[in-house]
Amino acid sequence: MSATKSSTLFGTDRRVIALGVARMADAMGNSFLIVVLPLYIASGSVSGELFGFSESLITGLVLGLYGLVSSAFQPFAGRLSDKAGKRRSFVILGLVLFMFANFSYVLADSYEILFVIRAAQGIAAALTITASIALVSEVSRTETRGENMGVYNSFRLIGFGAGPLLSGILVEAGPYPVPYIGEINGFIASFCVAGFMALISGLLVSIMVSDPEETEPSTEKMVFRVTSDSPDYTLDPIFALGLATFIMSTGFALLASIEPQINERLSQGAFIFSIQFSALVGMLALVQPFVGRLSDRYGRKVFIVAGLIGLVPITLAQGLSTESWHLITTRALQGISAAMVFAPALALAGDLTKAGQEGAQLSVLTVSFGIGISFGAFISGFAIRFGFIAPFAIGAALAALGAILVQTQVPKKPDD
Repeated sequence: MSATKSSTLFGTDRRVIALGVARMADAMGNSFLIVVLPLYIASGSVSGELFGFSESLITGLVLGLYGLVSSAFQPFAGRLSDKAGKRRSFVILGLVLFMFANFSYVLADSYEILFVIRAAQGIAAALTITASIALVSEVSRTETRGENMGVYNSFRLIGFGAGPLLSGILVEAGPYPVPYIGEINGFIASFCVAGFMALISGLLVSIMVSDPEETEPSTEKMVFRVTSDSPDYTLDPIFALGLATFIMSTGFALLASIEPQINERLSQGAFIFSIQFSALVGMLALVQPFVGRLSDRYGRKVFIVAGLIGLVPITLAQGLSTESWHLITTRALQGISAAMVFAPALALAGDLTKAGQEGAQLSVLTVSFGIGISFGAFISGFAIRFGFIAPFAIGAALAALGAILVQTQVPKKPDD
């Protein structure tokens, strides 16, 4: 696929940077809620009963609903943008829906309303994620697609990582005096900031991003394949790349549900744990553009396989940590290995995808990433009963399986 020529900034297509910055602001605003919503529910601002569930269970359901709805809708949203041939419109529509949903939390006073708003955010994410990743692929040439995917993902991850920190500061520093309104507490301030970030993202995309001239509505029937048409492979290569992405993201969340056990084992507090958790995201955001550029020059598959192989000892070493710095170091190394998988996998999937099917086909990887995050938290929460190393041993075994899958089931380039 060829891309329409466009002006560049620091050697990267301006549209890719604009989409990345827009997704950074959007991800920052949405990740605000990871910290704010549990505190908001616990503060008594939300009332009611929901099937007799405990407050902690309701909080978990509210937080998890976003990913569930987003993952369920992404293939349909991607297919709709393929049929329309208008990626930019879908990105803007998703960001506008995000904006209204974020502002709506100010009015939420019952659990039922929280669920409706969170579901709306999941739909908004499905529209934005699939259309924006397809647009990045379409505006990229084959020789720049890896770098562009890395730049886009890095901006998004920076926003996701910064959001919880900023929201915590906003909540603790409130209340705030507002002219003509009076004082507002930290919760309302966070919801308003999240809404304004989505608004800014939408304006940025509408002003700086355009669809490539060659993008046309797709009339081809879309089939999501598991098996390959080629006699050389058993699995469809995009499905295999989706499995590799799922395995990589499973390792992201292994710490999420076992924080108490980690803190007890390493004799540390919540602040050190947050550093350990964020070390992966920070390193992933830093390294992805460079790995993406190298994959454009030397090939994608070699980086994906090497990254998955690297995850085997790195993930296992986390389960052997006896000092806080051990886990910080291994999480940072995990971020480097994950970067070797993520951007090249998206770029290779873009290389393999037929024109006009980017939205639906690339959603295989974006959905896999989201499901992997949820699966990782579940696996670690279940397996920790068998010993501290158990969740990490499972993650390492999955990484080894992923390396074998990519090596045997994914071609180096479309014509292989």
